[in-house]
Amino acid sequence: MHHSIAIAKLALLLATAAVSCGFFVVAHAHAQKSCWPRERDALLALKQGINDTDGVLASWQKLRHDCCRWTGVACSNETGHVTELDIGLSWLFGQISPSLLSLQHLEYLDLSTTSLLGPNGSSVFPDFLSSLHNLRHLDLAGTPYSGRVPARLSNLSNLEYLDLSGTSLHGHAPEFLFSYKNLRHLDLSLTPYSSRVPARLSNLSNLEYLDLSSTSLHGRAQFLFSYKNLIRLDLSNTLFSGTLPPQLGKLSKLEYLDLTSTLFSGTLPPQLGNLSNLRHLDLSYMQNIHTADVSWLTHLHSLEYLDMSDINLSTADVFPVANTIPTLKDLILSNCSLPNANQSLKHLNLTSLERLDLNRNDLGHRIDTSWFWNITGITHLDLDETYLYGPFPDALGGMTSLQFLSFANNGNSATMMVDLKNLCDLELLRLDGSLAFGNITEFLRKLPQCSSNKFLSVYSNHNNMTGMLPDMVGHLTSLDELSLSNNSITGAIPSGLRNLTSLYGLDLTLNQLTGQIPMLPRSLTRLAISMNSLSGPLPLDFGAPDLTDLSLFSNCLTGHVPRAICELKSLSLLDLSNNFFEGEFPWCSAMPSMEFLILSNNNLSGNFPSWIQNSSQLVFLDLAVNKFYGTLPMWIGELVNLKFLLLNHNMFYGDIPANITNLILLQYFSLASNNISGSIPSSLSKLIAMTLEHPQRWTRWYVQEVINKDILSVVMKRQNMKYDIHRVNEMYGIDISLNHLTGGIPDEITSLNGLFTLNLSWNHLSGKIPRNIGDMKSLESLDSSRNNLSGEIPTSLSDLTYLSSLDLSYNNLVGRIPTGRQLDTLYAENPSMYSGNNGLCGPPLKENCPGNNALEHGNQQRRENGYDPVAFFYFGLTAGFVVGLWVVFCALLFKRAWRNAYFRLFDKLHDNVYVFVVVTWGMITNYKLVICLRSSEYFVRIMYTDLIDKDSKDGLSQYTSLGASQVEDDLLNGRRAEKSHLPLDGVLVSLSFVKALSCLFAASSELFLDMSVV
Repeated sequence: MHHSIAIAKLALLLATAAVSCGFFVVAHAHAQKSCWPRERDALLALKQGINDTDGVLASWQKLRHDCCRWTGVACSNETGHVTELDIGLSWLFGQISPSLLSLQHLEYLDLSTTSLLGPNGSSVFPDFLSSLHNLRHLDLAGTPYSGRVPARLSNLSNLEYLDLSGTSLHGHAPEFLFSYKNLRHLDLSLTPYSSRVPARLSNLSNLEYLDLSSTSLHGRAQFLFSYKNLIRLDLSNTLFSGTLPPQLGKLSKLEYLDLTSTLFSGTLPPQLGNLSNLRHLDLSYMQNIHTADVSWLTHLHSLEYLDMSDINLSTADVFPVANTIPTLKDLILSNCSLPNANQSLKHLNLTSLERLDLNRNDLGHRIDTSWFWNITGITHLDLDETYLYGPFPDALGGMTSLQFLSFANNGNSATMMVDLKNLCDLELLRLDGSLAFGNITEFLRKLPQCSSNKFLSVYSNHNNMTGMLPDMVGHLTSLDELSLSNNSITGAIPSGLRNLTSLYGLDLTLNQLTGQIPMLPRSLTRLAISMNSLSGPLPLDFGAPDLTDLSLFSNCLTGHVPRAICELKSLSLLDLSNNFFEGEFPWCSAMPSMEFLILSNNNLSGNFPSWIQNSSQLVFLDLAVNKFYGTLPMWIGELVNLKFLLLNHNMFYGDIPANITNLILLQYFSLASNNISGSIPSSLSKLIAMTLEHPQRWTRWYVQEVINKDILSVVMKRQNMKYDIHRVNEMYGIDISLNHLTGGIPDEITSLNGLFTLNLSWNHLSGKIPRNIGDMKSLESLDSSRNNLSGEIPTSLSDLTYLSSLDLSYNNLVGRIPTGRQLDTLYAENPSMYSGNNGLCGPPLKENCPGNNALEHGNQQRRENGYDPVAFFYFGLTAGFVVGLWVVFCALLFKRAWRNAYFRLFDKLHDNVYVFVVVTWGMITNYKLVICLRSSEYFVRIMYTDLIDKDSKDGLSQYTSLGASQVEDDLLNGRRAEKSHLPLDGVLVSLSFVKALSCLFAASSELFLDMSVV
């Protein structure tokens, strides 16, 4: 009965559920509305401006009326309005349309990592987005927008999520943020924002996620203290400074804290131990931080990731403290000056530890005494440059979770006797420069051979390994890279290598391998077997069509270069130098990826390989020391990416192509020891790279590994200098020595002030050395010997302060040798640098210059330096006169008292000179002159003859006190008018107007002489 009741109840329950579900479906069907036509048209207009190569927007079609079902579109169940548009993380190009303004109910917009520009193809931030007032989520991360964020963006006051990371938006402190009271997520990382963070940013009290990493924002971190809800904080690679505030410990909800490479200083505050929810803590590379106490870490019971790299922990007891955090998964203590790692940790609690990085700590004890070998769950173990020594412990063979083991550069003091066959998860084993010895066969037998093994990369370079490479290497089918360079491996390359179908990199450089090159694995992309004793011809089929780097230099390979080389269409590096190849290089129809082509030191012949014209990406071309002949092609100037061009020691003839100066990136050019004739191109100033002081680095990282040799040989400083792939960027030079060049050295060559070496020796150059040779400030080596140069040595040569080698011997140079400490030092090192120039004289040579040429030599130096003493004198005289005149004029113009005194001075001077001249002239000619003497009331005219009459006893004094009545009496009595006393009016009438004015304005008791004859 109970059973029947139960069945009835179950049936009733199922019926009720069915009715409920049916009702829900019907209700939902009625509630679900299709999108509005206006909004559908807006989305179609947006699609119209987008190039969708991956078909992300394939469902956006006019025939599909309900846009709410389109990819990336979501609508409100109640209104049918579009509320979400998520087309981020898509490969979309084109322009974003202002039609989005029709989506006024939009709350969620994600355009991240798309390449959608603004209207009209502009990268300026689309201002119309500021009108979508209902937006709560805006993600523009990785978009191509640049410039300043418009202030109108502050209108989006409902925003809760804003991500502008990875854009080129910039400016000062982002003021538009101040109105976002509801903001919970803010990401401005990897943007050019700069300036001090304002205190007003603390208003964003609801923030839970803040990422300002990799910006130029700076200041102190006090604005953080109000973010009580903060869960994630990333300030890494910013310019925040000052003492690390203890108040950080009050952000109790914090789970993620990254302060990598900030400028905070002082000690780590123990209050960080209050962040009990912290899971990720990165304090690495805070070079201004130091600490001796890390005990606060014991309170971080949830911590999973800890990185304190580059902080000095030499006195901190870090391992016992870390052992108290059982949740720890990643412990990174690189370059922390840790004293050792052989402490005995009782009750090892780091059972969750997966990654341990102790590299660049000089631990310096036996490997097998370290505490970490007992943590079987470790997946990544980095012990580079720890200088541990001795045998690896057997416990290593039981660390079955290990994926990454790096034990490089430890001084070749360890031994690997452990069987690693059980490490089926191992993906990388790096032992470079660490093993004291080992047999290659035994080493390879110890590697994992699991059928389920992941791809494995093995690096055991510089390890003194011996023996023959066994054929069983073909059984290590999981190998994807094998690098055994710089060992002592002998014998032939085993044919079993071709069974390694996953192998993409093989480096056996610098061993003692012999025999021929076998068929290669088809998967191979990088092959380096240089500096061995391989012989015979190259294979007619390499079997690896995807090879990008092929380095076989310094072997004993012979025969013709096979056409199979041309089938390697992806080849970007080909180095066959230092072998015995002969004949013409085959015609390769297209090798568009070629960047490095190095064929030097062979017996190759024929014309300049014309197929190179199609290799527009070529950076390094070396055909030196072969038997190539013919003229240099004009199209060589089209290889615009070329930086190094080495054609020396061949049989090229003809002129240097004028358009070679189109190679604006060219750093080094050598045509030495050919049969080149004609003149040096005059437009050398177009070689822009040779004028750059700080060039950009261009070498690819994997090229540095493949080309393990001296890639460039330069005759410089009277010796053969070698440059490897790491230093080749430092070389700038031109070597066109040992040819038949004629004409002069163009003056334009002095504009190449970035050159380190210039070799023009053993040619037929004539004319003078350019006067401005001293402008080539970087020049270290200059050789123009064995030419027909004439004239004097420019004195500017002594300005080349970096010059360490100079050779001007065997020319027709004349005159005094310039002086200078640098030149004297060079002569002491190379006394023959002036030899063969019979016209040179003066120190340091014993020949004295004829006559006293010291002054003339000084004048020559001044003329060459643009200094003319005569012109300088007249220029100074004129400038002084003009300046003085204006000083006097301005003083007189603005100072009335000075002006009056100035004119009185000149009047007095004029009168004195006038009296002297007239009196002297009157004595010579016996003229009768009239003198006008001014008193306080009268002017007196006196005959000069009376003044000089010795018998006259009246003198001048008798007239000085006579009044007007006396004058009238004298006139009536007929006395001599010449001795009459005249009133002022009489004087003005009797004298000329100009003379009268002179008398009138003369100083008291001053004489005025009238030169009229009486």
